[in-house]
Amino acid sequence: MWEKFYSKNGLTAKNIAKELIQLETGNKIPRVSDYSKKLSIGRGTVQSALSLLEELRAIKLEARGHLGTFLTNKDNDLLLEIAGIAPLAGSMPLPYSRKYEGLATGLVEVFESAGKKVNLMYMRGDLNRIETVRTKRSDFAIVSKLTAKSVLSKYSNLKVFKEFGANSYVSTHKIFLADPNQSKVQDGMKIGVDMESPDQMKLTFAEFEHRNVEYVNTNYMQLFDMLMSLQIDATIWNADESKMSQTFRSTSFQSPKAIEISKDTSEAVIVIDGDREKEIIEKWPLVETSQILNIQKEVEKGIKIPSY
Repeated sequence: MWEKFYSKNGLTAKNIAKELIQLETGNKIPRVSDYSKKLSIGRGTVQSALSLLEELRAIKLEARGHLGTFLTNKDNDLLLEIAGIAPLAGSMPLPYSRKYEGLATGLVEVFESAGKKVNLMYMRGDLNRIETVRTKRSDFAIVSKLTAKSVLSKYSNLKVFKEFGANSYVSTHKIFLADPNQSKVQDGMKIGVDMESPDQMKLTFAEFEHRNVEYVNTNYMQLFDMLMSLQIDATIWNADESKMSQTFRSTSFQSPKAIEISKDTSEAVIVIDGDREKEIIEKWPLVETSQILNIQKEVEKGIKIPSY
């Protein structure tokens, strides 16, 4: 059956599939003569193409006499495959917090509700996710607004596609202390910092820039264990991570500079390759970011079970 798509009828079916993806179930499809004129092909080829789509169960049509032919059912995933339109692929943070789980769930659900699909891959590090966009391994990357500002100044072709507002990426960052008897960072302490995490690194250097501390370069995901084993005395971490918050004493930033930087680390944005914006807009559902954020909040509150 799939070999038929290499024929003239098959190529026509691909073009018609692109049209039918946009058509709502229950609506009247264009006339055969309309397709024939638009695609510059014979009426018989159009009819054969529609029959091929029905054979594959990508669509179900119902002829209603002089009223025309109506689309009574369709399989959007199959139509997308036939049309050669791959679903959007995006990269986002590892879902270790309810906030990230909520963001992933929101994205998946709004795409599904619009009859579309999104493939999400999860990876550590904002810069790693940006690289997936630059190397075309993903169509978009979810990063903090702080990281977006930094990379946009470096790569002119990248641009912010969507902004989700304050506290959509993290609620807040805090300073976590290994010693429960300590209430603040003291001079001489070892501070864990991940040099590959722009947000955590900038917050750390801003908070302690005038302090006599020792910086220990550590992978972000190892900071918890480093605190537990007392290899470091303190670190800055996403307070949404329940394991960290429940285990260690924390304190808020004291540096005005760190407090100001933290505003941009709290907001999630979507970064894309600006040269591909038109293509991405075509695949992105017509939904408001508020719909994604509402689902995110429901997951955070425990009202909705994460599903991504």
